[in-house]
Order: sequence, then C-alpha cells, then structure tokens
Amino acid sequence: MKITIIGAGPGGYETAVEAAKKGIEVTLVSAGPVGGTCLNEGCIPTKALLRSAELCDELAAASEFGVNAGECSLDFLKAAARKDEVVAQLRSGVEFLLNKLITLLKGKASLLGGKSVRVALDEGGEVTVDSDYIIVATGSVSASLPIPGSDLSGVITSKEMLSLEQLPKSVCVIGAGVIGLEMASMLNSFGCSVSVLEYCPDILPRFDTDLAKRLKQSLSKRGIKIETSAQVTAIESSPEGLVTKYIRKDAEFSVTASKVLMAVGRRPNLASLDFEAAGIGTTPRGVVVDRYMQTSVPGIYAIGDITGGYMLAHVATFQGRRALNHILAGCPAEGPVDNIRMDVVPAAVFTSPEAACVGLTEDECKVGGIPVKIHKSFFRASGKAVAMGETDGFCKIVSSEADGRILGCHLFGPHASDIIQEAAALITRGATVSDLRDTIHAHPTLTEVLLSAANS
Repeated sequence: MKITIIGAGPGGYETAVEAAKKGIEVTLVSAGPVGGTCLNEGCIPTKALLRSAELCDELAAASEFGVNAGECSLDFLKAAARKDEVVAQLRSGVEFLLNKLITLLKGKASLLGGKSVRVALDEGGEVTVDSDYIIVATGSVSASLPIPGSDLSGVITSKEMLSLEQLPKSVCVIGAGVIGLEMASMLNSFGCSVSVLEYCPDILPRFDTDLAKRLKQSLSKRGIKIETSAQVTAIESSPEGLVTKYIRKDAEFSVTASKVLMAVGRRPNLASLDFEAAGIGTTPRGVVVDRYMQTSVPGIYAIGDITGGYMLAHVATFQGRRALNHILAGCPAEGPVDNIRMDVVPAAVFTSPEAACVGLTEDECKVGGIPVKIHKSFFRASGKAVAMGETDGFCKIVSSEADGRILGCHLFGPHASDIIQEAAALITRGATVSDLRDTIHAHPTLTEVLLSAANS
C-alpha cells in the first residue's frame, strides 16, 4: 500500500511515521520547513520564549523566597538565539526520523486527479507520485482584519513577532484569543508595555466564562491593559508610533504603540492546493470531511487546520490517526475504526498563570439543556501551590446531575496545561466525580486541586 501525505506539520509527519511503522510505503511532501507552523513559527518557538519569560518572573520574585538574585535583566538576543536553537534541534530530529522511514520530498505539491500528485521540487525539476491514498495536511495561515492601515510597516503577525531581533517598547495586541494572550503575557514579562483589544465581551471567547474573567483579572493586575467589546476600526502611523483606533460603547478611543500584533486567529490554507479542480468540497471554514476525515473524493483525506474546527497540533495528529485507521480497516462506510474521542480535546493557554480546559463549559450545558453540578477548588488551598508561591487560580469541574459523569474541566493556575491531561483521560473513559474522588493522588502535588474539587 502507498500513501502520499501533503504537508509536514505535526499531523502530516506524525501520520507518516505511524503509517511507515505499519509497513505502508509513504511519500511526504513538505512545501516549507519540516514541522510546519507549530514547530517553526508557532507552538515551539513561543514556548521557548515563554520559558525565558517565566524565568524573568521567577527572578523578579526571588527575594520573596529568600534568594538574592541580583538585578534581573533580559538579553533578548540570547533568548531569541536559544529559541532558534530549540527549533533547529527538534526539526533536525524530525527530519532524521523521517529520512529513516519514508520518502521526504521538499517542494510544492499539485493534485493531478485520481491519486496522483505532482511535486515541483525545491532543488529543481519535478516528480509525479502515484499512490493508493492521499492525506492533505496543508495547515492554516494567519488571519488579518480588513481595516485601513493593516498593511502598515510595524503591523505584524505572531510569525514576525517571533522573528524580531529587538524587543519593542510597547505593543498593541489585537485579539484576546490564545495567541494574543500568550504573546501579551510573554511581552509583559519581558518589560514591554502591552495593551490588548478584543472584539468579544470576554477574552478567550471559546473558554469557560469564569476562567476567562479570572485570567483577565490576573493579567490586568500584572499591568496588561485589556479592553473587551472593542471594535478596531483603523491603524494609522504617527511620529509617536502606530495608533490603533477602536470603538467601545459608542465612544472612540485609541492606543499608541511601537508595534501592532494582529492576533485575530488563523484560517485554513485553502490556497495551498486547487481543491475545486480536484473535486474536493470546501467551504470558507475549510475542507469538508466526514467522521473518518475523508473528503468528498473517496480515498483522499484531509486533517488538521485545513479542515477548520480546532486548530491545534494535537488535534491534527489524532485526526491523522483516524484517517490511517480508516484506511487500514478497509475504508468502511460506517462503524467505529478506533476508540478516539474527537469530542474530548484538551486546550491550554500558556500565559502566566496558565489556563486549560477540556470538555463542555457550564454555559454550553445550559444551552444544551443538560442539568449539571459544579465542583470548585482553589489553588490557594493547595499546599504545593502555597509552597511554590503560586496561589492564583482555581479548578472547576462540570458534571452531569443525572449520573455524576464528568463533562468538563476548566483550570486556571500553575501547570494547568499538565493537570488538564488527567481530566481529559477521565472524560474520555466516562468517569464520574465519584471515580475521581476515589482515586488516590500523591501529596503534596498540584493535581490535588482536581481531588479537592471532586470533594467540594
């Protein structure tokens, strides 16, 4: 069996590795650096810089722990160089693994019809690859507001922000989603003056309302200026910097900053291939797929950001597994091909403190007419959190009133991105609050916040 995968982000390359391990002949086509957006200009470089930001925060608070850390200062060039080293190391590791297992072609792919793909190679020339199945994983691109001034020099996306060689004195972030808030938190730790403008009534529109409000309070306390229900209308250049104009409660306001970060989300990279000519159905939200990730053309699958929905690296990876499982099962028209719960997706925001969630929110349950019970605990009651000096935060568990099944978990506090994994496992296996209550947790650990919530 032969499979061609177009796109070498996490969804593409991890599916390629998994398929190769099962004895499938795989050709992986990469139009850019292996690892895609996540490894090269998203998740990984951001987290490398956030680690530097975390150390800045820790050094600033060192005296509270009896530690004389001296003057805390950031060498941004060194932090940026370390970030590049982290990316290069991981990319090299991925390429080494791929070259051992599959055929890696670097170039631009085109769909020729059937299961044929033409690749215009970066090194020159072209090659045609025929296979039994095709998996498209061409990702997404940064979105931008169609407003006057959005094309001005100094208006940048997260990609350009991560490539800066000099730290700006001030930044106006448009958008208070995951990308915008992570960047705002990081820049604030680095000493930048940061303002955030969000169109929706709350930050993190898809997250739990209580969590969003607490995170907003925490970030505001750190000195980040956050305006919600703010409609950005234009960006103008001035001698003082870039002036971002916005309307809030029918009044006009403005923010002046050295840089403007456009963080209004991402959109599927529908220009990556000629989907219409190939007969593959699309909407403005992305490539249309069924529960098996198969497109309107049998034998051609699409995974990851190109399909819209949750634009997360781990979602792309598991969608790739679903597509591969469907192929290995003989492409059945119905019935399960694995036990993956595509409706249970943990998500994290690597601000300081972190936020994370999985499953349903309280508001979603109300809209769906699901009677629920709410269980809460607070990090200030956690011995480990108090010892760490990180007591800001809470845990909120949403459970079914009928049978006690855990439907959702929402965390705000230290290491929330790690703790949420336990909740994801519990929800995936249909566990109840009673099951959690009867599970022994090590003491003192931050994960006890889940146990405390179950006992509330």
